[in-house]
Amino acid sequence: MENSTTVANQTLGEWTDTSIQYKVVSTFLLFLICALGMVGNVMVILVVLTTKHMRTPTNCYLVSLAVADLMVLIAAGLPAIPDSIFASWVFGHYGCLCITYFQYLGINASSCSITAFTIERYIAICHPIKAQFLCTLSRAKKIIVAVWVFTSLYCVMWFYLSDIQELVYDNAIIKTCGYRVSRKYYLPIYFFDFGVFFVLPLLLSAVLYGLIARILFLNPLPSNSKDKKKKNGQANNHAANNNTSCKNSRHSSSTATSRRQVTKMLAVVVILFAMLWMPYRTLVVVNSFLDKPYLDNWFLLFCRVCIYLNSAINPVIYNAMSQKFRAAFRKICGCGRKGSDKPAAYSVALTYSAVKESSMVESTDHYTTELEELTVNDELLADQKIRVQNKNLSVICTAK
Repeated sequence: MENSTTVANQTLGEWTDTSIQYKVVSTFLLFLICALGMVGNVMVILVVLTTKHMRTPTNCYLVSLAVADLMVLIAAGLPAIPDSIFASWVFGHYGCLCITYFQYLGINASSCSITAFTIERYIAICHPIKAQFLCTLSRAKKIIVAVWVFTSLYCVMWFYLSDIQELVYDNAIIKTCGYRVSRKYYLPIYFFDFGVFFVLPLLLSAVLYGLIARILFLNPLPSNSKDKKKKNGQANNHAANNNTSCKNSRHSSSTATSRRQVTKMLAVVVILFAMLWMPYRTLVVVNSFLDKPYLDNWFLLFCRVCIYLNSAINPVIYNAMSQKFRAAFRKICGCGRKGSDKPAAYSVALTYSAVKESSMVESTDHYTTELEELTVNDELLADQKIRVQNKNLSVICTAK
């Protein structure tokens, strides 16, 4: 992925191999990041695909992001290891074409996936009425398919722009996976990629998350409806109204808290995407204006590590900031408690019953978006148990 300026079959003077220290450090870092990143992204995909209540529109976009990150790690991270060791391309002509294609496909698809879930969050929180029809599971799947079709077709050009180069030195001939023609002809592509797949998504994310923050943090959801319930003067329904009021208050407060948590998690993903991609994107832009590009091995290693770390760190963020992902990860690893799944299953059944009993299933998919991070606390479970016990007592008394 380097912005190289070397020309095939040009004598470049004396060739010197990289130091042993560089080879050891680069191999260790690249292998460690790629291994952990691949395991983490595979777990994200398995969690969403195998857990029914995790199949929400937002999580579908996170699966798309995980697939894109996995592609970057496999197509860019793993080939960089032998490249660092041997300082020469070892995968041949077709390997060069395919690896370059999948590198850019993963990069562009990850950027589009981040943009997609940012827009979805904005609609779901700032326009909840429209979200009933726009933020549905089926629509999310269609958008993801459109993203991958678009990026797959766009990246086809790299099959024609990439090729093996032979760098002829006085003491060696080194093969690299580079470009067919001079670097100056690639400037429109560089700047188009930089603008469409980096600058534009970040600007859009900054604006949309600002609007989301205004709704969630400056104008939070109402958390108390007791005042309205107290106006009811019927003595027989006073206790039932108080119970409903408390339940609605806790429900509203939990929804607002969960929305903030999800938004914070996705905002962290976007911020890290901007920070970790900044060194490489800046290097490409700067080298585009230099006669002799800056290609220091250690700085290139730093740029590579940042890129691969961006693709590997997202599962860590999900685990640290989402209770549902953390519980699902533990379940897949087999280290979760046996009884921990029952409360979640009970609450999910209550949530999905509204969808199953409605004739407008398509328009009610938004309930999973709005409640996707709701956590059942002990107080709510206690309320449910008390209601069940009271109902059983009434049945017994009636039978007697």
